[in-house]
Amino acid sequence: MVDIAMNACAATLHVLSDQTRLEVVRLLLDGSQRVKDINDVLGIEQSLLSHHLRVLREAGVVETERDGKCIVYRLSQHMVAKRRGRSLDFGCCTLSFES
Repeated sequence: MVDIAMNACAATLHVLSDQTRLEVVRLLLDGSQRVKDINDVLGIEQSLLSHHLRVLREAGVVETERDGKCIVYRLSQHMVAKRRGRSLDFGCCTLSFES
């Protein structure tokens, strides 16, 4: 029998297996960020960043809110609950980010 929690962990880790998406999560550990601010740090095409943000949002890793004309991204409440400092605890494993 396959463990449902293990499947959820594997699905999240699969989403985070991309270097750009992992970098976005690392940035959001420091707090909410506007798309422009994320893009300024990553320096990638806007369309590519939008793709990665959509994948993270659909996986439940990040949430959005509108601030005027800007879209602001933050770690989802689901992910914040798993946060331990600069680490994310998935139950099956812990993902740690250096400062």
